Amino acid sequence: MTVREAISHATARLNASEHLRSGAQRDATLLLLYSLDISRVELLANPDRMLTEGEQLGYDELIKRRLKHEPIQYITGQQEFYGLTLRVTPAVLIPRPETEHLVEAVLAEVDHTASLQIVDIGTGSGAIAITLAHHLPNAQITATDISPGALELASENAAHHNLARRIRFLESDLFDALSCDGSFDAVVSNPPYVAFSEGKDMHPQVRDFEPATALFTTGNGLDTYRRLVPQARKALRQNGLLAMEIGYGQRDALAELLSEWADVRFVADLQQIPRVALARKP
Repeated sequence: MTVREAISHATARLNASEHLRSGAQRDATLLLLYSLDISRVELLANPDRMLTEGEQLGYDELIKRRLKHEPIQYITGQQEFYGLTLRVTPAVLIPRPETEHLVEAVLAEVDHTASLQIVDIGTGSGAIAITLAHHLPNAQITATDISPGALELASENAAHHNLARRIRFLESDLFDALSCDGSFDAVVSNPPYVAFSEGKDMHPQVRDFEPATALFTTGNGLDTYRRLVPQARKALRQNGLLAMEIGYGQRDALAELLSEWADVRFVADLQQIPRVALARKP
């Protein structure tokens, strides 16, 4: 079987799945690139290269995993985020483009030359903390997570990007392990904001594989914000920045939670859906 034939055959198999057909050819191609450890340029230059029996078997195993809705990122073990490659495992939520809007909003709000103290609540893979440390060379980042597995992976990602000395990782439920004494210039978080009742409607690759503690919360998806917002206020300096990713349809509820804050604003994604809440401690 040639490379071209292998991709065509795998695409047909993935296309038979209701949940996978929209990205069938993309997934088939990405998994072959990963399986053979070749670049897209090499693939395009040699479409009639014959696969060995071992290569075919290895590729077939990856396609079988994808047919069970296992995310591509968990199969390949990596995800790009804001120009950086991060290792990901089922211990962490897969970093998403929506969260890049959060990082972009924070970078637009802070002084890139200042010696900032920033805390990333619920760091997961470390995507937010690592990206902010990469772009803010004088900042010190504290990153918390309730999951020891997530913190271990985030630490590995920070070390891979030579940022471990500027990021402190702490096991903590929100701010519990921190001294909320007004010492932080910015609090950044992508907290769980999906209501448990919405889980049944989610894509199986999210619902069945990504960590529930990073996805779901109670109170129509708002209870983590109800805990986070008052704790963040205690942790921030005066005029300190609070930046949070929010879910679809949560803008008005967040505006109410932030009613006693200053300079409250919302940043929309490319579909004009509010995705980021920004506020300043008065």
